[in-house]
Amino acid sequence: MNTVKAYGTQHKDDNLAEMQITRRDVEPNDVKIKITYCGICHSDIHTARNDWDNTLYPSVPGHEIIGTVLQVGNEVSDINIGDLVGVGCMVDSCKECSACQNHLEQFCEKGMTLTYNSPDVHSGGHTFGGYSEEITVDRHFVLRVPKNLDQKAVAPLLCAGITTYSPLKHWNIKKGDKIGVIGLGGLGHMGIKFARAMGAHVVMITTSPGKAKDAQLLGAHEVLISKNTTEMEQHKGSFDFLLNTVPVKHDVNPYMSLLKIDATMVMVGALEPLEPMHGANLIIGRKRIAGSLIGGIKETQEMLDFCGEHNIVSDIELIDINNINEAYERITKADVKYRFVIDMESLRN
Repeated sequence: MNTVKAYGTQHKDDNLAEMQITRRDVEPNDVKIKITYCGICHSDIHTARNDWDNTLYPSVPGHEIIGTVLQVGNEVSDINIGDLVGVGCMVDSCKECSACQNHLEQFCEKGMTLTYNSPDVHSGGHTFGGYSEEITVDRHFVLRVPKNLDQKAVAPLLCAGITTYSPLKHWNIKKGDKIGVIGLGGLGHMGIKFARAMGAHVVMITTSPGKAKDAQLLGAHEVLISKNTTEMEQHKGSFDFLLNTVPVKHDVNPYMSLLKIDATMVMVGALEPLEPMHGANLIIGRKRIAGSLIGGIKETQEMLDFCGEHNIVSDIELIDINNINEAYERITKADVKYRFVIDMESLRN
């Protein structure tokens, strides 16, 4: 075991502050990583503040990790010291169940091990995330980062990126499809970029007219203001797919009228109860509402390679770690375009 610096909290009402945590020694299939950048996800805030009533303290969040390899176990042959790598939302799974065998580790029947706030089967206690100097991870959960990409802007791809890429791929979005991305934030801005790169006709759907220019700069072909009943009527029954990234409770009924027959709206943002939905909105038109989590490791690597091919990264604001509590407050006010990333060198200074 070795002791490293980290940033975390001891209680839901405390600010995040510097602390010491331990990392396990490198096992035969492990990779030890020096963390250079770590993105901030809204899930980090929910966990630190125990919004979901499941936080294990002390809590060290962070699951959008970029770094360089410091050491590899003696059974690791395809990763070398100095390689640029990433770690996303999970660091282990049983590897044996049908989900794991089908490269769907996020749905592991025994439960995936989250990068933070999960029982740690290796060291006991619970896992600590990427707001730290180093992390040691099973090789299977270590991802290769394309060298042509700006590594600090790659960090959010490990969560926001795969969360939006996975449903677009699963529902076979292709050239010429009309795709609506609902909500322009950390997830929504990635949904626009991916759908555009896949050849779709992309419509940003928002309640805020002020976001129209930004949406078009990100690649949206059109912007639909969902509060404008005339515009909503004009787009009625015309969408092949809707990606709903809104992160809070909201009314999905108005969006259902936008879908074609047999089309689907996928929820990726709101991990909480929604406003009641009228059954007729599903029945008339044989429409569907579905959900999607992240992707498995194979698909996450595919997403990173796709980003390398199309030069896609997140739009970020880089911060020092001592500004993290201010960043948390700004995120809750939607005051960031579109993800914060921590320069982890600021923890070492």
